[in-house]
Amino acid sequence: MGMYLTDDDIDFNSYMAMTEYETRVKDMRLTVDELIDEVNNPVVDKSTLMPWPAAADSFAFRPGEVTVWAGSNGGGKSLMTGQVALGLIKQKQRICIASFEMKPKMTAKRMVRQFAGKSLESNHYVQTPKEQKLEALLRFKTFIGNKMFVYDQQGTVDSKRIEALVWHCATKLEIDHVFIDSLMKCVPGEDAYNEQKNFVDKLTSLARDHNIHIHLVHHIRKLSNEEIRPSKSDLRGSSAITDQVDNVLIVHRNKRKEHARESGKDYDETDPDAYLMCEKQRNGEAEPWFDLWYHNDSQQFLDRRNGMPMAFDQTGEF
Repeated sequence: MGMYLTDDDIDFNSYMAMTEYETRVKDMRLTVDELIDEVNNPVVDKSTLMPWPAAADSFAFRPGEVTVWAGSNGGGKSLMTGQVALGLIKQKQRICIASFEMKPKMTAKRMVRQFAGKSLESNHYVQTPKEQKLEALLRFKTFIGNKMFVYDQQGTVDSKRIEALVWHCATKLEIDHVFIDSLMKCVPGEDAYNEQKNFVDKLTSLARDHNIHIHLVHHIRKLSNEEIRPSKSDLRGSSAITDQVDNVLIVHRNKRKEHARESGKDYDETDPDAYLMCEKQRNGEAEPWFDLWYHNDSQQFLDRRNGMPMAFDQTGEF
């Protein structure tokens, strides 16, 4: 699965030794060179899109921004961001995933399943032939090429090390998107408001200074009823999190539909299985909500009921 990054690969000491003056005081000639380069090479829109066609016209991931992906425990945040990451790779973006809640091998298994459009372990209770598994794995390896990295560490991690990781990804690996899963593993303690504010502030600076996009997974508070649709005010911790970031996306499973199905009550099968709710888009013209349906075999979220799983390595649009 792409390339592994460990602490030994990252020059944390160099990053930690950098002073504010070293990073902020710049030779003005370099800035003029940037302006000359813009004249000779006009800037093109480098925004990237979500993998769902329904979202293409109303939301974009822009360089220099931070997006918070929020939701409840088990709400599908990691699955959804994994699918988004595949969509970014298809758009020729280089990504790094830093999941502190899941080993790289499990992340790989999930993403290969989403990529293949089906489970590689079983198909209607019949074991999938070895050849099919190998074919899917080799296709996935070709698809990601040199565009996917993963930071191999689980458990709580010091926030300064994550800042150094982001800096390394941006300056040494030319990464376009960094996924951090999750905030609570970088800043333990729901009431550590100042630490959360400072960490998110640093992430926004790193994204802006290095023109990359940072995806930060976060949790919402436990609500009185899990059928209630949360809003950005329900994110755990400091309100400064939503104030500072550029975009807030909330993943919400349709628990009302799930509960009705489980209890044998009537429900509308056409209702979506999940909602992706944009609660903030600083540099966009809309804050759209998207209805999504869950395809269990592929673990993909689809924007059409009874739709087909996305074929990420096929030419053309999703």
